[in-house]
Amino acid sequence: MTISIPELALVVLVGPSGSGKSTFARRHFKATEILSSDHFRAMIADDENEQSVTFGAFELLYLTAAKRLAAGRLTVIDATNVKADSRKECLQLARRYHVQPVAIVFDLPEGLCAARAEGRAERPVAANVVQKHANSLRHSFHMLESEGFKSIHVLATPEEVDAVTIVRERLPVNRREETGPFDLIGDVHGCIDEFKELLDKLGYVVSESGISPPEGRKLVFVGDLIDRGPDSLGVLRMVMQMVETGTALCVRGNHDDKLLRKLQGRDITIGHGLAETLEQLAKEPPEFLDQVRLFLESLPTHYVLDGGKLVVAHAGLKEHLHGRVSDRVRAFCLYGDTTGESDAHGLPVRLNWAEEYKGRAMVVYGHTPKLAAEWQNKTICIDTACAFGNLLTALRYPEGELVSVPARQQYAEPRRPFGATTPPSASAAVP
Repeated sequence: MTISIPELALVVLVGPSGSGKSTFARRHFKATEILSSDHFRAMIADDENEQSVTFGAFELLYLTAAKRLAAGRLTVIDATNVKADSRKECLQLARRYHVQPVAIVFDLPEGLCAARAEGRAERPVAANVVQKHANSLRHSFHMLESEGFKSIHVLATPEEVDAVTIVRERLPVNRREETGPFDLIGDVHGCIDEFKELLDKLGYVVSESGISPPEGRKLVFVGDLIDRGPDSLGVLRMVMQMVETGTALCVRGNHDDKLLRKLQGRDITIGHGLAETLEQLAKEPPEFLDQVRLFLESLPTHYVLDGGKLVVAHAGLKEHLHGRVSDRVRAFCLYGDTTGESDAHGLPVRLNWAEEYKGRAMVVYGHTPKLAAEWQNKTICIDTACAFGNLLTALRYPEGELVSVPARQQYAEPRRPFGATTPPSASAAVP
């Protein structure tokens, strides 16, 4: 049995005393990754069996778990965790630090667990205690998914426990090994002629057989490939081909996400140019729609690149969310920092998260149209409103050079005015 665990996760071991949780943990995880309630009892009272210090032991355990998760370290909680209340704190930690909670459940026969627990020379546990653990597990077992565990793995026999292989999966947002150089492209929004012109200006060769990059360079798209412009499908085809051949990376924008939800059969409000994109798709065979859906599903919320020095997200991302995967991270990457209210134009009220950004990584994003690419602290917005008749912009990394082409025409009307708050610049040094 193979259990896949994200490289950054909170692993919660669930099972009665004597079910083999601690032995399993030592076999599959580093000692520094395992936080055992028995260990923390011993830290306080010099005795793993001293139940009077259990409350304080768990205080220390959860505090240590919080520090590890904040530092981006996989953490394993080795305690019985057989009651929903005892798992609640674990799930709160996972949510607070935007990591996936994984439950590994040891649902072994009660008699076997009791015999093992009573037979321990150093730390025996009475059979009636094991029975209580087993009863609690049976009563709360069905609640794990509704509680919020994203991944649940159940082991029912000693043979299954012994046969487990743990595989750590790299998070899709983690591409730290990709060091560039990169050409980062702002929101294309179906403006295919401007897109091709910008590629040519950047030194990419566009032909019927594909797109050839300059030696060593790679494109990175900040999302919103579609809607508003005249040829969303043409842009999609080009970007899909480049991502498939490894000459480009792309994160998901909010317009891309809305199309994805429509292709998945979910109810959405059609607007902001999506109607035209759907009209184009209606003329395509079902196979192409499936290709588009699979492509959009594969797009991550953001990328962490160049050893953590560069982060690309459609609407930007605060530092403590870099490299994390959660519903909150997804919402921030797609829509930015919003108040939950709408303005006079019916659009979300956005907060200027970049104004207070002090992170180590440079953050490149789009989403908010500007008259010119705009640096703020160590962030830059490269959505220069091509579909609204302005510019399509790329940022060369690490050079810091901005390369733009003018829109051929205005393809859509903005619902609210847009502009730059800092003077336009043809180039800028990377902070």
